Amino acid sequence: MNRIEYSAEIADLLGKVRRRPIAGWPWRPGEDVPSGLPVKQSWGWLFAPDGRVLTLVNPKDGIVSLPGGSLEPEDGGDPAAALAREAGEEAQAVIGRPWYLGYLYDRVGSANGGHECARVRMAAALRRVGPSLPDPASGRHYRRLLVAPGLAVELLGWGPQGVRQARAAVAAAVVHLGVPASANETIEELPQAGCALFG
Repeated sequence: MNRIEYSAEIADLLGKVRRRPIAGWPWRPGEDVPSGLPVKQSWGWLFAPDGRVLTLVNPKDGIVSLPGGSLEPEDGGDPAAALAREAGEEAQAVIGRPWYLGYLYDRVGSANGGHECARVRMAAALRRVGPSLPDPASGRHYRRLLVAPGLAVELLGWGPQGVRQARAAVAAAVVHLGVPASANETIEELPQAGCALFG
């Protein structure tokens, strides 16, 4: 097994990571969201050319997340539009066309006023990121890390369902984005000033 490389600064940041409790929402890979089940959230596996994905770390509470969030009226009910908007707001990221992976079935509806809903997952190319800024919706200023998908699952604390989700994301990214099936294992923080990734 290859040694995972990262800087002392990243080691300090990862030492503060806290994992949310696993929600246990069933993962529905490749299934369309049923008619009548509202889509309330869209989150993305955003891939760099070397197969790593973008993860966001809130340095104040140690919570790790993928870019994404709730659908807003300006998204017109489109999870892909919501993902592109949220990635821009949270990570100053510009992404390519999102590919639908499936959804999580939230029976309790914590994102929908106590009514059941779907939480969509998508995969897309991470084209570039701009200068790091706070999220305008929450004020959070995320640290932007590129990590291998398997490590992302570990940092997110998503367990076996997260592994299955990551596998679906990697499979889609290999086919549609041309990334390698085995990602670079180095953990890297994206520059505060921003950078291009895909050409």
